[in-house]
Amino acid sequence: MTAEQPDVATVPVALPGREYEIRIGRGLLDRSGAEIAPLARHGRVAVITDETVAGLHLERLREGLAAGGIAMDSLALPAGEGSKSWVGLSRATEWLLEQRVERGDLVVALGGGVVGDLAGFAAAIARRGVRFVQIPTTLLAQVDSSVGGKTGINTAQGKNLAGAFHQPSRVLADISLLDSLPERELLAGYGEVVKYGLLGDAGFFEWLETHGPALRDGDDAARREAVRRSCEMKAEIVARDETEQGDRALLNLGHTFCHALEAATGYSDRLKHGEGVAIGCALAFDLSSRLGLCPQEDPSRVRAHLAQMGMSCDIAAIPGELPGAEALLELMGQDKKVQDGRLRFVLARKIGEAFVTSDVPPDAVLAVLRDSAAA
Repeated sequence: MTAEQPDVATVPVALPGREYEIRIGRGLLDRSGAEIAPLARHGRVAVITDETVAGLHLERLREGLAAGGIAMDSLALPAGEGSKSWVGLSRATEWLLEQRVERGDLVVALGGGVVGDLAGFAAAIARRGVRFVQIPTTLLAQVDSSVGGKTGINTAQGKNLAGAFHQPSRVLADISLLDSLPERELLAGYGEVVKYGLLGDAGFFEWLETHGPALRDGDDAARREAVRRSCEMKAEIVARDETEQGDRALLNLGHTFCHALEAATGYSDRLKHGEGVAIGCALAFDLSSRLGLCPQEDPSRVRAHLAQMGMSCDIAAIPGELPGAEALLELMGQDKKVQDGRLRFVLARKIGEAFVTSDVPPDAVLAVLRDSAAA
């Protein structure tokens, strides 16, 4: 934090030669010009957003940038996961080239995870790499997808299977943007927040058990602290393992289940990513307990907290028809975390202590899937 802005927390991401800061606080969009001015060499930026976010926040960003002497051009893509595609990538990249964006210029991603992933990928490949700034507008994007440099799109074969590692030059997480989120969207993001406590910080999970409801209900201090600690944990892991050769895989807790469920629901509004992560975390602890890896009471504690927050823990809660356990297991085999044809799971020895393993009997996974579908 700084003396001038005691309400803003700063989390450094220590990547040699590509260091950057995550700034967290209320009102950063209004100060965006001052925040971005040291990076915007030519006094202009190219903003990629979606139509929903543009209607809510684009003019506020324009005014904030203008106050710092920065002009902007903008492209608003259709909202939703459908834009995170080859078509969406082509449109975004062509637009950046039409704007004559140069390597020394700056792209700004204003939106949730879809916009951040897509705009970041476009910035990574336009002129072989243009710098970009993330301004995440959802809780999920603020605590996860905006941090760490993973960019990408979905393909017919699965989620995030085409992409690049391209680190942002700065992340501005304005918690006032969370005020406009529907509760379902906020809780979907909370699925990623819970994940951090479960994978590596039992104390943070305990803090969430106490303060999660206040965060949900709009408490500024709880929201800022949850975003700060989540970003701090992710930054520490990314600094150790930028391209997911080791520790970074821990961030996939719940995701092997989640990505199969997202594929089964056609990446539709039936299941938001963070909802799938929450269900996936519950199932990962169920599987860990079934294999005798973690205390039997831990899955119950995870489920109790998710229920306290009004979140689903089981496949049965997903609306509409779903394929059976065998088909879901097959979908898991399409996941990019497969190595040498073997599924990798993030499991837990206890709350706050996760690990990666490929030594998981398929029958145990099937049993967990069947139980959850019948819950």
